[in-house]
Amino acid sequence: MTASRRSRRAGSWNLRLKLPAKVAELVFFPSFCRVCGRLLERTGERLVCRPCLEQLFPERAACCPSCGLFIPAAGEPNLCGDCLREPPAFSCHRSAGRYSGLLKDLIVLFKYQKCEALGRDLARFAWEALSDEAKLWAGVQALIPVPLHRRRLKERGFNQAAVLARELGKRGGFPALDGRLRRVRNIPPQTELDGRARRKNVAGAFGLRRAKDVAGRTVLLVDDVYTTGSTITECCRVLKRGGAADIKVLTLARAQA
Repeated sequence: MTASRRSRRAGSWNLRLKLPAKVAELVFFPSFCRVCGRLLERTGERLVCRPCLEQLFPERAACCPSCGLFIPAAGEPNLCGDCLREPPAFSCHRSAGRYSGLLKDLIVLFKYQKCEALGRDLARFAWEALSDEAKLWAGVQALIPVPLHRRRLKERGFNQAAVLARELGKRGGFPALDGRLRRVRNIPPQTELDGRARRKNVAGAFGLRRAKDVAGRTVLLVDDVYTTGSTITECCRVLKRGGAADIKVLTLARAQA
């Protein structure tokens, strides 16, 4: 029997094994899309149906080449007013989209409804949106997730930024250095705070473990949402103090007024 014939026969057997299992799953444990309510009947669908995921589109508006602020204007991208007044703590930040619509709904599900499995789909979306951003990836040697405090990690069950960093690392061939950055204070949620209050809230909230893993290296900091940048800025300060040569930032979404 030729190798190709054996391969076809093995594929046929795998399909025969999968079909009854899928039928049983649909009959006894039906699952529905957490966004549109549609029955999840396609192989590989988890939590959200494929048609909903296919409606995710990256933001293609021009952006500030430094902080990644989306600028709805034609022409070459220019530095935004904030970056002209004071350069950010990182050399480059990019978001895959705006924190609104379907992308926001999926991030809320992922982050607050214990839908860890969505991390793989969201990381794939971010990679497809941003993998060709040469400035973002140039020289990157490792990915570092923004950490959760151990108390919040216990409540949620996983760190959404660590899931994203791990999945992005698999796609790009980068190590994800979880546990290097750590939260040393369990700060109140930032959601209802303005920019000044956010900066005060996160001051001194982070520490660095095994600084030798970042010293002299270009690292990519990973988080789910960029709002005012206060959390990212504080993380960058700690990484720079630990000797990081350059820090870049990737987030799933950017919240903008």
